[in-house]
Amino acid sequence: MTRTRTAMLAALTLVAGASGTALAAQSASAGAAAAACTVDYQVQNDWGSGFTAAVTVTNNGAATSSWSLGWTFAGSQKVTNGWNAKVSQSGAAVTAANESYNGTLATGGSASFGFQGTYSGSNAIPATFTLNGVTCNVDGGTDPTDPPTDPTDPPTDPTDPPTDPSGRVDNPYEGAQVYVNPEWSANAAAEPGGDRVADEPTGVWLDRIAAIEGANGGMGLRDHLDAALEQKGSGEMVVQLVIYNLPGRDCSALASNGELGPTEIDRYKTEYIDPIAEILGDSKYADLRIVTTVEIDSLPNLVTNVSGRDTVTENCDVMKANGNYQKGVGYALNKLGDIGNVYNYVDAGHHGWLGWDSNFGPSAEIFKTAATTEGATVDDVQGFIVNTANYSALKEENFKITDSVNGTSVRQSDWVDWNQYTDELSYAQAMRDKLVSIGFDQNIGMLIDTSRNGWGGADRPTGPGATTDVNTYVDGGRYDRRIHPGNWCNQSGAGLGERPQANPEPGIDAYVWMKPPGESDGASKEIPNDEGKGFDRMCDPTYTGNVRNGNSMSGALPDAPISGKWFSAQFQELMKNAYPPLS
Repeated sequence: MTRTRTAMLAALTLVAGASGTALAAQSASAGAAAAACTVDYQVQNDWGSGFTAAVTVTNNGAATSSWSLGWTFAGSQKVTNGWNAKVSQSGAAVTAANESYNGTLATGGSASFGFQGTYSGSNAIPATFTLNGVTCNVDGGTDPTDPPTDPTDPPTDPTDPPTDPSGRVDNPYEGAQVYVNPEWSANAAAEPGGDRVADEPTGVWLDRIAAIEGANGGMGLRDHLDAALEQKGSGEMVVQLVIYNLPGRDCSALASNGELGPTEIDRYKTEYIDPIAEILGDSKYADLRIVTTVEIDSLPNLVTNVSGRDTVTENCDVMKANGNYQKGVGYALNKLGDIGNVYNYVDAGHHGWLGWDSNFGPSAEIFKTAATTEGATVDDVQGFIVNTANYSALKEENFKITDSVNGTSVRQSDWVDWNQYTDELSYAQAMRDKLVSIGFDQNIGMLIDTSRNGWGGADRPTGPGATTDVNTYVDGGRYDRRIHPGNWCNQSGAGLGERPQANPEPGIDAYVWMKPPGESDGASKEIPNDEGKGFDRMCDPTYTGNVRNGNSMSGALPDAPISGKWFSAQFQELMKNAYPPLS
């Protein structure tokens, strides 16, 4: 539920509208002095005992290098955590102070942040805000007494083709071949039965600086682009790159930690993104459609794995405080977005991570913050990708989120656990709608990584589970056979999913194999390496779990190498459990 309110304060008086909503009316003395700021405060989600809110403050006064926004709750509201600001509370009084990366507010400039809170009784919107101690105006959305849109206004013609001044097409995958990585293809073809999928396109992972030139004798970025030109012929060709080397990368999972420390944002810019941008900007490659998956497994951690959450990690608190995830993603989007044939798709997690109300909206806001940082704009984003390198089922067809068993909602099952979504397709489409609603282009498309979410084989259910209770119903019918949806490393029983294809569903640009099947998620025991990749117990098949997977067994396969290395046993299992099955 979204609740908005308009109320002009600072030399304004409040009067009661017929509906009982507080409405703005200008007094005779109004206008004597400009207010210090304008505040847009919106309750985005409210579930009766808790809520999330998004706040934007616009500076109407002199430029400032730091800011502090204050307000007082009228009821029992308590802030539990925040993002893009340091939010603290004393009694009913709340203060939101800038983070290190968003302290500068020019005249007319804005800063946005959000928070989650609890309450009992009513959840009234604050009546007064102050910026650095001076009272602000408040703009919370559309006044309910505003006249409706004129029904005679001509609607936008839905058949009008979308345009992009850069010359980009709406969906880069439409009508195009997709690059087959020769290195991955050779590994797949060398496996018994692997020739059945060796010609499928997969992502090229640039997961460290050395990968740009070619690590350990492998192909570098130019090598891949040159090979793509050879494969292209006279048609269109998409090349899929994974940009994956943020400072303090993946702060909640040791297996995918990277080479750059939490503070090394300058190295990320000058030694990683700048060289990639220089190569992609070479006119030699102008006829390729270059799709970038921008920094998986990072931004959502700033919502889900920070102080105020049971899943907090110290590393994620560090990255939230220094802002280098937002700065890095913004810089990458800005630099790569300047290249007319590059299509940026930002990682948007997966339904088993962000599908809850307390994660969904706040994560979308974090994505927008990153997309408007370091010179980037929302126009630098062509879309988002979900389920990257994950295992969540594309469609759960044997139960729906609206189902109930003996009066108990599917959402109350142990597997769904109050999530709003049961699969990746419904999550991707809902996330797209949310992102458009907060300012991303209406033509953005979604990608879904289907490389390892097929869940076929002999254990695939053929119909709904028994209706003994809600758990037998869900567990007996679900395709995703993981022990817990929080399990992510080399999952036992997984299979290849839908083959890469364009325009499979409304709002979905393509199903892709961005994670190359057969490449490990992480080592099942500690293995020394020079890539900065640690040992995460979630990759250990004997691990009994933590709060992020409900203290369940990890479900990981044994004898796995470090992430990114070839894992033959997993590849064989993925083929065996493929759905649709391999012929």
